[in-house]
Amino acid sequence: MSRVAFGLKAHSGWAALVALAEDERARSLAVVERRRLELVDPRELDWAKQPYHAAAGLDPADAEDVVRRAIAAAHRHAGRALERALADRSRAGDRVVGCAVLLGSTLPGWTVQEILAVHFRMHQAEGELFRDALVAGATQAGLGVTGIREKELEAAAGKALGLPASQRGARLAEAGRRVGPPWGRDQKEAALAAWIALREAAR
Repeated sequence: MSRVAFGLKAHSGWAALVALAEDERARSLAVVERRRLELVDPRELDWAKQPYHAAAGLDPADAEDVVRRAIAAAHRHAGRALERALADRSRAGDRVVGCAVLLGSTLPGWTVQEILAVHFRMHQAEGELFRDALVAGATQAGLGVTGIREKELEAAAGKALGLPASQRGARLAEAGRRVGPPWGRDQKEAALAAWIALREAAR
């Protein structure tokens, strides 16, 4: 049985998941799974993927209703997607010991109307919506959650892993070569976050 951690990076309506295992004696990493988690029902793309944009121009009550429904739907889809991923790893004989979610900057406590008043805030709020959904979904699935701010990922990795950036990069690159494409920024960052969660779970 392998000890595995999930690393998650959110986008509007979906997230990249990397499941990572580590052999500390061999000083090697293994990507045991990559998948795209859908956080929006395809039938609801017109409003659920960018709910603040969909709410723009509506009266306040309707705007708040759209956002409220989108948040509930994203949380529901995230929970189900992570429960499926967890069940798949269990069937494969792995034990998922943690889950890292890449986070953005904490937003002020804006109301829906304050967000809708500034277009850039709408993008910020939609990003946070799906990150928050991943945290809620992981909790719903019974996973311990490690939240890591994207801008602080490398610093967090240096502290948690005790390795210089060159060694971290080399091990991740080797894991990427073994698993093959896609191995872009999403996968690399999600894998590094998962590595941090693995180490934290071992403490």
